[in-house]
Amino acid sequence: MSTITPQELNLLIEQTYKVEKEFNELKASYVHLQDTVEKIVEFLPNAIWILDEEGNIFLQNSLSKSLGELFALLELKNDDYEVTFNSKAYLIKSSSYKDKLMLSATDITEQKRKENLATMGQMAAHLSHEIRNPIGSISLLSSTLKKRVLPENVAIVEEIQKSVCRIERIIKATLMFSKGVHAHKVPFMWSELQDALNMAVGYYGYTKDITFIFPQQKFILNADKDLLEMLFSNFLTNAIDAIELDDNEDGSVQILYEKDDKFHKFYIYDSGVMIENEKELFEAFKSTKVKGNGLGLVLSRQIAEAHGGSVELLSGDRKGFEIKLGV
Repeated sequence: MSTITPQELNLLIEQTYKVEKEFNELKASYVHLQDTVEKIVEFLPNAIWILDEEGNIFLQNSLSKSLGELFALLELKNDDYEVTFNSKAYLIKSSSYKDKLMLSATDITEQKRKENLATMGQMAAHLSHEIRNPIGSISLLSSTLKKRVLPENVAIVEEIQKSVCRIERIIKATLMFSKGVHAHKVPFMWSELQDALNMAVGYYGYTKDITFIFPQQKFILNADKDLLEMLFSNFLTNAIDAIELDDNEDGSVQILYEKDDKFHKFYIYDSGVMIENEKELFEAFKSTKVKGNGLGLVLSRQIAEAHGGSVELLSGDRKGFEIKLGV
């Protein structure tokens, strides 16, 4: 039996240390690689599941962990498809490599919403164009009829005119939503806009005794008067509708005004019923009231933004909105 010399033993020990060092380096590289892969998967904006050959989850990110119930609905196939879960739409993609299968779920709810809005906007614009001509004829004929009917029938014709006016407002809002808001600014006095708002309120029609309180200050606005008339009319008519639904026999609508270096600020309050479902308040084609078409507040916000401002719902016990317009 041969014996190992001291030199051979030292060499064997050195080789053992060398193998152990290489193994530790390889292990550290693997751990680093695994950590890198996990960080990459975690960094991705969509939910990721990586499955082994038996269909068990091999790796996933935190977003996929929060969608565990969604994973149970997924089909293990290579085709891309959409699935709805908890009122949200997800695009499911899959790819395979050797014995691993990767599934990803991307939230496309907002994208689908925008596509639906675009489709609805196009349809509404088309219908508005079709309705515009006959409504114009009705408006013209009702004006002629008002001059010829018996005095006791004038009120009936006026109701027809008010209804036509409301339809015209809806058509105008729909067409503006489909084309976009563009402001053509010129200076004018607030009193000019107030006169137009008083006329719009008179045409709207309501049954209760409503007091309208407008700003008494004299000031100039550098803005698009027609657009601001639409903006404020939307809030006034919404206030009228809310008061009509209230149990009281009367009500009030108040507009307060103040100004700083950057903005004209208007605060609109009314005594009508409170707003339901505030989350849908500025959603197109989603109305918080029975008679609404879901465009009034959306357009009002867009008009304010076209004037360098904003529209916000005020918090607190008193129901109201803040409207900012750039100076």
